[in-house]
Amino acid sequence: MSRRTTVPKRPVPPDAVYNSRLVNMMVRRIMRSGKKSIAYRIIYDAMKTIEERTGTDPLETFEKAVKNATPLVEVKGRRVGGATYQVPMEVKADRGTALAMRWLINYSRSRAGKSMSGKLANELMDAANETGSAIRKREETHRMAEANKAFAHYRY
Repeated sequence: MSRRTTVPKRPVPPDAVYNSRLVNMMVRRIMRSGKKSIAYRIIYDAMKTIEERTGTDPLETFEKAVKNATPLVEVKGRRVGGATYQVPMEVKADRGTALAMRWLINYSRSRAGKSMSGKLANELMDAANETGSAIRKREETHRMAEANKAFAHYRY
């Protein structure tokens, strides 16, 4: 990898059904071994389940879940004089969204249940209602940053 130039961000096209870039980003993160059609099926089945259970627009619920799970601050290790300090840093918007999606998917996979679409639907509804494992992870990350704010002057 070149040290001189940064690689430009590739634009993510919107998906066909909901015309949302966020849905397409989620599909790409759920996908395993290049099986995109299965990832699309999982997402769309989860959206259908959300619509049936809540009676609201599933895209709004999905966007609210991602927004609620997005962290604002995180800690990064920084070595200063032989010691490693956990320095709180603000999270950029694109990284925050990526972390939120990663947490939602990981905690969906670890849930008890039969189908991935059902587990994802439950995790998204929980996150939209400010509960669930992804929200707990965000709160834990914020607590870590708050506890280590004495080291904030070590920011790079």
